[in-house]
Amino acid sequence: MTDRTSSTLVCTVTPFDGDGGLDEGAVRVLVDRYGRAGVGTYLASSSPGEGFALSLAETERLYGVAREAMAGRASVRAMGIEPHTPAETVALLRIAESVGLDAMQLYCLDCSHGNRPNDVELERFFRTLLDQMSIPAVLSTHFLLGYMIPLEVLQRLLADYPHIIGINVSTNDLGYLTRVIDLVDGRVDVHVGGPMHALSGMAMGGQGFLSTEGAIAPRLCASVINHLAAGDQVAGFAAYKRLMQLSAINVWPGGSVRYIKTALRLLGQPGWHTRPPYLPLDDSCHPQIAAGLDALGITGTEDLAPAG
Repeated sequence: MTDRTSSTLVCTVTPFDGDGGLDEGAVRVLVDRYGRAGVGTYLASSSPGEGFALSLAETERLYGVAREAMAGRASVRAMGIEPHTPAETVALLRIAESVGLDAMQLYCLDCSHGNRPNDVELERFFRTLLDQMSIPAVLSTHFLLGYMIPLEVLQRLLADYPHIIGINVSTNDLGYLTRVIDLVDGRVDVHVGGPMHALSGMAMGGQGFLSTEGAIAPRLCASVINHLAAGDQVAGFAAYKRLMQLSAINVWPGGSVRYIKTALRLLGQPGWHTRPPYLPLDDSCHPQIAAGLDALGITGTEDLAPAG
């Protein structure tokens, strides 16, 4: 077990206006909600952040506005997108450094067509980035790329780079998650991707979870962490059940961005427009989504759960 502080972070949407431009005002509104809830954020992910659709200039402005809006209340981190080459991540890294974000996540290589790098290639990729970073790094090991970072590679990287502060583990393989938590032995934070395995990860010594649901209900996500940290399992489990009920009403395929933005629109939040290639959900979906949110008591401009 570890005495590291538990936390949750939102993989947030990128707000656009009706003309498809970056909506800086909406960025401030959404990030301020996270800050008031004590929830950190990851910016410009592949989904739901639509990071691949952003120019470098837009990415720089998004990073900067979000950092200003958070005003130090919680962590603001660059998430980036899955790169084909180190140079693609370096371009985003330089922006994150210049803006002064708290950390940057490093995705594994996406070699396309189902290919994957061997262990030597993958380790060299991470070392290429870690050798030139001036801000803290968080490693991402994610099953949707078709492979996970081998434990031996993680062990060598953790030994050589003290500025690695976390590992984000997205997998349904709880055995792998357990081995990662045992491997780091409290050296860095371990967050699971999505709320599905949040309780399992924390029970084994992890620090919390990432979610897209936090864009809709940040106080609810914070309440799971805060109640459990205070030793109130009854309240923590009740909050977690409600969070999973929120996750379960996203029944639309193709990623979370369309649902999250539709929910924000129905809750009266700004920045809900998508950018091509994404298209918004058809208006015929709105009654079902609105009914699901209402049934969970998530309505208006703030979810009803206390932060704990």
